[in-house]
Amino acid sequence: MSDFISNLIANLAFVLERLDWLSILDIFLVAAIFFVILRLLRGTQAMTLLRGVIVLVALLGVLTSLEVLPAFSWLVRTTLPAVLFAIPVIFAPEIRHALERLGRAGVLLPSERVSRQLQDTVDAIVTATTRLSDRQHGALIVLERRDHLNNYAETGVRMDSRVTPELLLQIFYPNTPLHDGAVIISESQLVAAACVLPLSASGVLMSTPERQVGLRHRAALGISEVSDAVAVVVSEETGWISVVHGGKMIRRLDAERLENILRALFRPALPGGIFGSLSKRLSATPREDEETT
Repeated sequence: MSDFISNLIANLAFVLERLDWLSILDIFLVAAIFFVILRLLRGTQAMTLLRGVIVLVALLGVLTSLEVLPAFSWLVRTTLPAVLFAIPVIFAPEIRHALERLGRAGVLLPSERVSRQLQDTVDAIVTATTRLSDRQHGALIVLERRDHLNNYAETGVRMDSRVTPELLLQIFYPNTPLHDGAVIISESQLVAAACVLPLSASGVLMSTPERQVGLRHRAALGISEVSDAVAVVVSEETGWISVVHGGKMIRRLDAERLENILRALFRPALPGGIFGSLSKRLSATPREDEETT
């Protein structure tokens, strides 16, 4: 074992002596690639699996370097190509979601989205959610952005109606035929109600003290993980209003903060504007009154 440690120290010293600015740049680029990959996979089940894979690869690398284990080294060298081939299959959903996030990065909403109709839609949603919150009527409203939600709209009841507070209040009135499920809104049209959304498959909900959340919150996180949609949730138990976007959730909103967030998310990003501050807030560590649950 002492010979192994001595050889390891000697190899490290040899590598350090050969370092130059190109080698440092090479290491920096590799580290940057791993940082981007880990950032895209943060908050998903793939993150836990990836940590296990890294630990396993490091352990196998150390064991195969020992000349006293020739049979084990041969086994690892033989099976390693098959393991590398299986990784894309195991991580297929996470890789697809990471590429979707990367493709959406830096893309701005078209300026024609900021219209009078959109402002009326935001006003209607804020008014309706405030009344629903006061009455503790649960609700889930999804606003379409660049990614189309036609597949999810087909799971519900087609409406194609203008968005009004009265319509939303009627849909989410308890025990009515359409109160279960989500409402999908595209621009100024309420496309469908009672829609079925995918539940969150990430570990975000397990990393917070309040792990017991309803299906509405899990569905809101789920749709934000597979698309760039914005979801507004009203809790049936507490009446709290939450906004979900990009796998992040801001809770306990009042009418003014809800309106500011929706307007910021549906206008082009301006330097130093509210969109930049909102992006920082969504990516920041949640505080006591803004929990990611």
